Amino acid sequence: MKLNSRFLLTTAAAIGLAGAAAAQEAPALEKPGFDTVVATVDGTDITAGEVILMRSRLPQQYQQMDDSQLYDMLLDQMINQQLLAEEVDAPSPMVQAALANEERTLLSGVVLQGVMQAAVTDEALQALYDETYSSAEPSREYHAAHILVGTQEEAQEIIDELNAGADFADLAKKKSTGPSGPNGGDLGWFGKGMMVPEFEEAVASLDAGQISAPVQTQFGWHVIKLEETRMSEAPALDDVRAELTQTLQRKAMEDKVNALADAGEVTRKSSQELDASFMSDPSFIQE
Repeated sequence: MKLNSRFLLTTAAAIGLAGAAAAQEAPALEKPGFDTVVATVDGTDITAGEVILMRSRLPQQYQQMDDSQLYDMLLDQMINQQLLAEEVDAPSPMVQAALANEERTLLSGVVLQGVMQAAVTDEALQALYDETYSSAEPSREYHAAHILVGTQEEAQEIIDELNAGADFADLAKKKSTGPSGPNGGDLGWFGKGMMVPEFEEAVASLDAGQISAPVQTQFGWHVIKLEETRMSEAPALDDVRAELTQTLQRKAMEDKVNALADAGEVTRKSSQELDASFMSDPSFIQE
């Protein structure tokens, strides 16, 4: 029997419509809440939240898996872990210590995360910016290039070549032993305290476009060219936002810990009161 193409197309369309209708009629799957119980093992519940946290700790290659496939795999693993955990009647001192450390680390991290988030507000950022930069005195910055060589004689020969019309950048590429040589000796912009004193003093004594006499530092002999100078300006708030945020967060954490230490009752034994080598003594570890 031979079927014509029109019949095949009509049949395919009918099948497609039937499939679409079936898909529309399929009930929507339940989307659980964080506390929704997704499995129970001998009376112990496993929640959707626990599955979420387990997923977040997986290596990156597993994060790309289909959610349905990954969910079933994770839940199987967690059920098996719970079954195995029930075999432990009484956790050993080592296990109890590990659990105590995990709980301490997790809970303290939750508190500090909240402290850091609360510390960073637009008002706090602006106040710290004003405190840090509003009263800062402008300072001079320099844009210079140099050619570094091993002896004073080599430096003087380079100066003679420059006076005879040689190009500074070309000579730097050919003769400088410093890391800026391939870049024509260009050092970019720098301010006070960023260079060794001898180099900084020589640069400060030059006018824009002027070449220095040979300058000796711990690195060798320099021939310096001052390109230009400028007065530094306070950066925009957005340019230092990350730095200011870290400062606010660090101070907030320190203040929180110090306040809790002042209010809490803490006793401790120092390394002068006990033998601290117990930390690396294998025989001390209890299985």
